[in-house]
Amino acid sequence: MILLTGATGTVGGLTARRLGGTEPVRLLTRDPRRAADLAGPHTEVVGGDFEDPAGLRRALAGVRSALLVTVDPLTHAHDENFLTAARSAGVRHVVKVTTLSVVEPEATDLVTEWHRENERLLRASGLTWTVLRPRAFMSNTLGWARSIREDGVVRAPHGDAATAAVDPRDIAEVAVRALTDVAEHAGRGHALTGPDEVSPVRQTEILSELLRRPLRFLELTDDQVLAGLLRRYPAPVARALMESASRGRAGAKGRVDPIISELLGRPARSYRDWATEHLATFRA
Repeated sequence: MILLTGATGTVGGLTARRLGGTEPVRLLTRDPRRAADLAGPHTEVVGGDFEDPAGLRRALAGVRSALLVTVDPLTHAHDENFLTAARSAGVRHVVKVTTLSVVEPEATDLVTEWHRENERLLRASGLTWTVLRPRAFMSNTLGWARSIREDGVVRAPHGDAATAAVDPRDIAEVAVRALTDVAEHAGRGHALTGPDEVSPVRQTEILSELLRRPLRFLELTDDQVLAGLLRRYPAPVARALMESASRGRAGAKGRVDPIISELLGRPARSYRDWATEHLATFRA
C-alpha cells in the first residue's frame, strides 16, 4: 500500500493519477470530498490531518511507502507528527517534496530554512527516504490565465529573471519511481528542473505564439507584488517569498539539472510542452 498526502494539490494529485490502478493507493486529505474523483477500485480516500497523530497512525496502517507534502512554513509539527506516526506504523519509505533552494547556501529565507529543517527531521527519523527538490512549477503561470483571457495581459514581477521551471507532471513521474523502487532511490535527493531556463517575458511570448494572439507583459513593482502576497499569506511568509524572488532576479534559479532525463529516459518537458497541454485554460 502506498499513501499520498497532498492529493488535492498539484504533485499529490498528479501522482495519484499515475499510480491509480497499478497498485493499492490511499489518499490522505482533510476533505475527502475534494479528492472523490481520484477514488477507484485500487484507490481509497481517507480523511486526516497533520495535527491529529492518532488519525495519522490509522491512515498509515499497512502502508509501506508514503509521499509527504506539507505546506505550512510556520510549523514543523506537521512533518514531526507524520514521521512519528509513519515510524510507529512500520512504514518503510518516505518520499518528501521540498525545494531546490535547500542546497543553495545563499538561500536563507524562512521558507527555505523550513524545508531544510524538514529534510533534517526526515533523515533523523530512522526511515528510508528520498527527497524531491523541484524548482518553481510551470503551473504557477496558471495564475495569469484570467488576465490573459480578459485583457491579453500578463502581470508579473522580474520579467527578465530566467528560471529552470519544471513541469509538475515530471515531478509526479519521479515521485512514482521513488515510491515504487525504494532500492534505486533510497537516500537520494533529486534536483528537479526543466530542460532550460525561461523568463516570464519568454513564457508570455510562448503563450502568445500558441494562442495566436498578441499578449502584453506588464512588470509589477516590488510593492505591488508584496501587497498581493500579503493578501494570501502571513507577513513572514510573504517576506520570505519576496526574498526568494530577489534571488531569482539575480540569476540564482537558472541552473538546469539533467536528473529528470536520466531517471525517466527522456528529456524533461519544456514550458512550451506544458503550455500546449494547458492552452484551453488561457483561451478567451
